[in-house]
Amino acid sequence: MDRVLTNLKLVTMQPDNGYQIIDNAMIGIQDGKIQFAGHADEHPDCHGHPQVIDCQGALVTPGLIDCHTHLVYAGNRANEFEQRLNGVPYEAIAKAGGGILSTVRATRTATEDELFELAVARLAGLKQDGVTTVEIKSGYGLTLEDELKMLRVARRIGRASDIKVSTTLLAAHALPPEFAGRSDDYIDFVCQNIIPAAANEQLADAVDVFCEGIAFSPAQCQRVFEAAKTHGLQIKGHTEQLSNLGGSALAAQMGATSVDHIEFLDEAGVKALATHGTVATLLPGAFYFLRETQLPPIALLRQHQVPMALATDFNPGTSPIASLRTMMNMGCTLFRLTPEECLRGVTCHAAQALGLQESRGQIKPGMDADLALWQVATPAELSYRLGVPDLMARVVDGHLFPANGAFNHAN
Repeated sequence: MDRVLTNLKLVTMQPDNGYQIIDNAMIGIQDGKIQFAGHADEHPDCHGHPQVIDCQGALVTPGLIDCHTHLVYAGNRANEFEQRLNGVPYEAIAKAGGGILSTVRATRTATEDELFELAVARLAGLKQDGVTTVEIKSGYGLTLEDELKMLRVARRIGRASDIKVSTTLLAAHALPPEFAGRSDDYIDFVCQNIIPAAANEQLADAVDVFCEGIAFSPAQCQRVFEAAKTHGLQIKGHTEQLSNLGGSALAAQMGATSVDHIEFLDEAGVKALATHGTVATLLPGAFYFLRETQLPPIALLRQHQVPMALATDFNPGTSPIASLRTMMNMGCTLFRLTPEECLRGVTCHAAQALGLQESRGQIKPGMDADLALWQVATPAELSYRLGVPDLMARVVDGHLFPANGAFNHAN
């Protein structure tokens, strides 16, 4: 082991002891991987001269994972937020050039450097909440050039930042104005041009679709899924947010790692998720920001033992909230999840939603050494309290990134 973390309280999120605290624990790391995690008096002999870091009694969890964001975009829609609160209907805002297409226009005109700087600033909020992995979607370009531009920026963030990035192509997010009235033609373009290009340049890990009456039909989404799988990409879906079109069941049957939003999901859809091992990703930020009233089917998801992830859905129109711990609190207060369910939702279940469950989301030998160190007594505090700087440090691939002046002597 080349690095040893001592004097800590361990929350592994493993199925056998997951939410339970292991006191007087230590973690041994070598080459960015966890070699040992457990009681300090059970640790193997440390040969050589590993760096020993006293964690000062910190509670240590897996690094948090935000498995659904739209961090890369240009423009600002605060004016629309204000207009809606002053009684202007969304339809009027859209007709005046607002809505998602205003973000599309701004993103198309922005350079990669501009998009990078904007996204890195937004990412700071997630890092403060202990996030070590973030998923970033495209979807505000809607042309071949601009979708690839967004994905290149997302990849660049992963190379340049002390955070890991999973990328998702969401070209089937909305119908671009140049394809007005020709949604099938646009889906053809996505399948025949954008997906192959993103796969060939290794810019995307997965492909997402927005299956909804205001976006694309299940039949159109199926074509996108088939094209993605042909090119070896994972699939996932924005489904059942505003109505029940059966998109979640379709995605699950085709092997989706997750379906997201799902407020209108019915029991048949829940059973499909359970049968095919698809994660249900809950996005309470959008529910809150839009003042929705249709709750996701939490009881059915529990009944059928469907894993539930939580994510920020950070985006300019419906969830401009760069705080995963706020989502954990909202998961409890709005959706009545337990703090344990919320912590699973941003660790092991979030990793599964991205197809990364073999390397992240739990603390055990063989996993990536991605950790969050907290100045709290119990894991429930991570969902309970907001605004207090509880994070002491993040660990990414074994490298320590202190927060709030802690561990300044460490590296």
